[in-house]
Amino acid sequence: MKLLAVETSTDACSAALFINGEIREQFAVAPREHTKLILPMIDRLMADAQLRPQQLDAVAVSRGPGSFTGVRIAGGVVQGIAFGADLPVAPVSTLAAIAQDLFNKRSEPEIAFTAMDARMGEIFWGVYRRGELGLAELLGAEAVTPASDIQVGDESGYGVGSGWRAYAEPLAQRLGQRLLAVEAEEIWPRAACIAQLGAYLCANGGAVPVEQAMPVYLRDKVAKKQSER
Repeated sequence: MKLLAVETSTDACSAALFINGEIREQFAVAPREHTKLILPMIDRLMADAQLRPQQLDAVAVSRGPGSFTGVRIAGGVVQGIAFGADLPVAPVSTLAAIAQDLFNKRSEPEIAFTAMDARMGEIFWGVYRRGELGLAELLGAEAVTPASDIQVGDESGYGVGSGWRAYAEPLAQRLGQRLLAVEAEEIWPRAACIAQLGAYLCANGGAVPVEQAMPVYLRDKVAKKQSER
């Protein structure tokens, strides 16, 4: 399988190529530079691999949640490539990619309490477990919620994501002894992780036509009036 992955939903920007199990990635933490960086990243990867878009089997995209603008940048780039080369799209959750980065870097955690800062006093929240293949699998449903109102089960695991920097105390209080540790290392929704999860989706019938690859913002309103906050 040959798959291109794109991720721009946070301050990090990255692209990756999955070629028969091997992953090559271009990655940078560069707030507000995504539109300038992402296409050259893709061009370098494709040139180094001597591939044209028509030789790919699919493209994968970080579908959100995340920055409204960032999610739209990745979606627009992937739409252009997929339409032009007639390729299916594998939409991957940004939260799943964060959990996958943790699982790739740490052998200990089996559960990731994944939280992204959603602004306006809320977080994007998802609980992921390490599946049999080492891939992140969602437990329950993703949500946008105040940190003090997260839905938790009986699982114990690691906290990870930008939401833990902004709301560490209420999250820790809500989880109690179920929280084993908080991963302090920089963990991102990298395109390499989007590629891993996207390749699995493609192999198991999870890819969709490009017109069905819709962004997921979780929040119905991307902005609220001051009186609603």
